[in-house]
Amino acid sequence: MFAATRSLRDSLAKTRQSVFGRIATLLGQNEITEATWDELEATLIQSDLGAALADEIVASLERRAEAEGLVRAEQLKAALRAELRARLGEAKTLSVNAKPGVVMLVGVNGSGKTTTAAKLARYFQRQKRSVLLGAADTFRAAAVEQLQVWGERLDVPVIAGQPNADPGAVAHDAVAAAKARNVDVLIVDTAGRLQTKHNLMEELKKVRGVIARGLPGAPHETLLVLDAVTGQNALSQARAFKDAVGVTGVILAKLDGSAKGGMAFAIRQELGLPISFVGTGEQFEDFEAFDPEKFVEGLLD
Repeated sequence: MFAATRSLRDSLAKTRQSVFGRIATLLGQNEITEATWDELEATLIQSDLGAALADEIVASLERRAEAEGLVRAEQLKAALRAELRARLGEAKTLSVNAKPGVVMLVGVNGSGKTTTAAKLARYFQRQKRSVLLGAADTFRAAAVEQLQVWGERLDVPVIAGQPNADPGAVAHDAVAAAKARNVDVLIVDTAGRLQTKHNLMEELKKVRGVIARGLPGAPHETLLVLDAVTGQNALSQARAFKDAVGVTGVILAKLDGSAKGGMAFAIRQELGLPISFVGTGEQFEDFEAFDPEKFVEGLLD
């Protein structure tokens, strides 16, 4: 039923080859010079870490080189690895231990939310947990139909309303069904919206409120799905959703199609949001919990 999975390292190929490959070449040169620092900083910025974070990392490496008497560029490789790893913090375990545990997915149009909802459902299935999907993206009829198709393929029931139905009503019905059926996890897919549209963000708050009234303490996780291809543009999205609905973690979708994997560092550093999952390909199984160690290894090896 399911195709072979792609690894995290595979999904980082574009970022590794286009950006961090240049860093590997740079750090293979003979001696550290002023040009080494300038080029390293420029390359980190190009990987979508952001100018401020790239400057911090290079400044830290310069201090370390001086303190430890490092003179060869290749000696910086281990130091850079440690710096990057430190910026990602620790892996975050999802807090969905209640029954039902409720995960709400949010994000802008085209970020890959609906497909991610199906991948997340499959992730919980692999943990032997029962899953229910709530199709609260009623603005786009195709999203409901797509989620229903995914549900059929995964043998996961989907709670949906009529086209253009009130998303809050769908969320209410989904929570009621999750409790009645005694499922382990309810995943609520919401409509994509631009972070600049105030009325749409207010609607998202309403959906969240409906879930909370139907099940006190829920949603237990509110995950923001970001398209990795958007790079630094994703930061403004993340800020708006974090402020509006209390995002607890980020899912980086479409990582396999992006050369901007460095945005993970910027999200963690500037917003304090953990990366919870990464999408590593097009199949249901191409999805895994974020592992900071494996991520850094996939960039630099």
